[in-house]
Parts: sequence; C-alpha cells; structure tokens
Amino acid sequence: MTDTRQLPAHPFDRDAWFAGDDDDKLHEECGIFGVIGVKDAASFVALGLHALQHRGQEAGGIVTHDPDHGFNSVRRFGYVRDNFTSQSVMETLPGPLAIGHVRYSTAGSKGQTQIRDVQPFFGEFSMGGAAIAHNGNITNANALRRELIERGSIFQSSSDSECIIHLMARSLQRDIPARMEDALRRVEGAFSVVAMTRTKLIGVRDPLGVRPLVLGRVADGWVLSSETCALDIIGADFVREIEPGEMVVINHDGVESRRPFRQVPPRFCIFEHVYFSRPDSLIGGRSVYETREAIGVELAREAPVEADLVCPVPDSGTPAAIGFARQSGIPYGMGIIRNQYVGRTFIEPTEQIRNMGVRLKLNVNRALINGKRVVLVDDSVVRGTTSRKIKEMILDAGAAEVHFRIASPPTAWPCFYGVDTPQREKLLAATMSEDEMRDHLAVDSLRFISLDGLYRAVGEARGRDAKCPQYCDACFSGEYPVKPADMIEQGFQLKAAE
Repeated sequence: MTDTRQLPAHPFDRDAWFAGDDDDKLHEECGIFGVIGVKDAASFVALGLHALQHRGQEAGGIVTHDPDHGFNSVRRFGYVRDNFTSQSVMETLPGPLAIGHVRYSTAGSKGQTQIRDVQPFFGEFSMGGAAIAHNGNITNANALRRELIERGSIFQSSSDSECIIHLMARSLQRDIPARMEDALRRVEGAFSVVAMTRTKLIGVRDPLGVRPLVLGRVADGWVLSSETCALDIIGADFVREIEPGEMVVINHDGVESRRPFRQVPPRFCIFEHVYFSRPDSLIGGRSVYETREAIGVELAREAPVEADLVCPVPDSGTPAAIGFARQSGIPYGMGIIRNQYVGRTFIEPTEQIRNMGVRLKLNVNRALINGKRVVLVDDSVVRGTTSRKIKEMILDAGAAEVHFRIASPPTAWPCFYGVDTPQREKLLAATMSEDEMRDHLAVDSLRFISLDGLYRAVGEARGRDAKCPQYCDACFSGEYPVKPADMIEQGFQLKAAE
C-alpha cells in the first residue's frame, strides 16, 4: 500500500524513537485477514491480525457485517493488542463476516498519515456495501487517480488502494465480485486483496502472485490470510494457497474459484522466504524456517570462513545462522540478545537515548564473544547503519574478528510492489561493490549469498528457460516483472539492458 502521508506520533508507533535503525530494514507494508461463517468473526480477525503484526505495525482496522446492525468499522493507530482486545471495542464489531488489515507506512511518509488512510476501506454501491483490504502496491496508481478525479471521483485518502473502490463504483457490472474483477483488470503492480459484501468473503491475487494469500477452514467457516501462521492462532486448517490470478468468492454455499485475468508465469516475491514471512509459516508447502536454514547452508558453502562462533543478528538471522553453523562446523551461539520490550520503554526519548537505539534493542553476550572470531549472520544489508553499530558492539565486547555473512544478495534496487524501500541512492549496494561495502562497514570480511545460491536454497531453478516458476527478485537484480509506471514518470531509471 502506497501513500504520501505519515502516521502522527503516538505512543504505540513502531519503534518510532529509532526510525533511523528501522530504516535499515525492508518492511512488508500490509497484512490481510478475513473470516466468514463463524460467530463473533471480529475476534477471529483480531487474533489473525495479531499473528500478522510483523507485516504492519503502525495501524490496523476491522470491518464486520451483521444482518441486524449492518456494516461496522474500527480503524486505529498502533498495535492490534492495544486496540482490538477490549470487550467494549469488540462489541461494536458484531457479525459472522469480517475482514481486517495491518499497515506499515512507506519510506519518506512517516508522520502525516490520517486515520482515513487506514484500511479496510468501505464503499456503498447500488447493490450494497463492500469493504476491501489490500496488500501490495498499484504501480499505475497515479495515472488511475488522475483519471478518476477528472471523471468526478472524490478521494478520501492518499492510498493507492482507494483506486480499487472508485474503479468498482464506475463499473457497469451487476454484482460486486464482477465489479471487482472489472476494477482489478485496470490495475498494474502487485496485489493480494480480501474484500467482503453483506454475504460474501472475496480473495484475489494478482496474475504474477507477487504477494501471498492462503485459504483456510475453521469449524463451519472459511478464512483468508496473508500467511499460514495466522491460521494456526485461530485453530484453522490450511486448505491451499490462492493461486496467482485467482479470485475466490466464498458464501454459505462454499468456495467458488474464478480466473478473471490473463494467465502469465508467476513471480512470487523471493524476499518472503528470506525475511518478510514468519518462520512458522508455509510457502509453497515448505516451511519458511527450513528454507532459511537451507539459505544458511548454501551461504556457508559459497562463503566459508575460519572462525570460532556463528552468531545470528536476531531475530530474522537466526535460522540462516543455524544452517551456516551446521554446514561449516563452527559452533553456534546467541552472541546478541534482543530486548523484546524496547517499544514500551518508559525512558523519555531524548537525543541521547535515540543515539542508543541499537543498544536498547540489542545487547552483546560479552562472556561468549570475548576473544572469539565471530561470524555475524543477518538477513540483509540495506543502508548499513545498523550493521556498523552491531559490529562496533561486537568489537567493544572483545571480539578478535568480525565477519558478516548475509542471507540475501545485495539489495541494490527499490521494491515497488508493496515493500518499504529507501530510494535507490540510499541503498548501500547501489553505490558500492561488495569489497567497498566491507571497507565501509570496517569488518574483516563481508559476503552475500549469490542470487543463484538463493534460488538453489529455495528449491527453484533460475533463468528464463527454467521449468520451475520464477520469483520476483527485482530488489536484487533490477529486473521488474511489471514496469513501475508511476515511478518511471517521476524519473526512475530502469536497469539498462545487458
């Protein structure tokens, strides 16, 4: 979800004091969840959103429908746990049908977002109301928005997702699922959508299947979710992934599958395997945790090093570090400990405290590190600011050497498909070679897994002639499966043809 504003400061803003450190990671921008056919559906959605909190931690919303009370909506800034656990709030969201959304705002937009930017969005049509929640990014949103405004549409938010509602309103189709098909055929980019009418739950993935969406079964009801881990929290059974280019329409009769788009080879986001998805989720029938271990194994094969200790940068580097240690034979240890409560600290955020950002979140296990040659395994290097600070902490604790091993290729290109990415010139790998990055970080060695190695680790072939489905790896390769039309219009230069 793209927008041009930001969240105002509030007590639950995601590690807001340490925005500079958070900007050194890529962030998935949304998580979506929907349930039909269960009593108190909103409670199921709240639990599902809690499990998807890693996909969006700045705001969230739930919309429900009840035959006696119609549509009901609550949208709030902050964490799910702080907004959707009280009985007084949940009582305002009755009904057996609900959808929800958690949100993370985009780079350069923090501090200005209004509550009207928080999803799900709702619209009234001639055949009844509908609500929609979107994960991804519409790459032609600016052009669509200009066209719609010229034709009389009045936008209430700065979100690209609102374009879908206005396109649906202008469709001449006679029911809401057909209008959604009509609208999404005009949309370019990446989208997984959950939507609801008075009687139906709808799920859609774009033809490339860039962003995830899965179908589950709970009691007599059905569930749609960004990830399988959110099915587990409500005791739902995983049924299958919604396929790229598929729309499912679910009501009391069951699940209807439609194919509204022209079929193209899928390009699922490979970074879901590396970082975005929770390690207890399944992707393509495979454990994300096991895939990340396999990435660590491949990394150890490609970039061996003589060392005394393999240490993850918590928490996302942990499975890859375990795989690296197993393959290399170097002992594994928790040399860095994460403080899980830093976001709730009572200390006033003065400039001095802000400068302690990394140390407030991470602390070195000095007894384990002292005198050791340490391999630090992390999922990615974006700007490099956090990596430098962690290296300094490790050296301060008495490490003899510091070697970085990164469980993804160099991130040299921004993502335009629903991931918060800095501008290209702010990406370390866009302006430096691997050796230059090593010198910039002032470490003894720095190696990234190769793109071919990453493909091997996730169990796919790479190349145009490969029989297996290819991934979207644009953030590493600069090869965008859908041209980012809006960004090109603003002057973004695509990778030159080789």
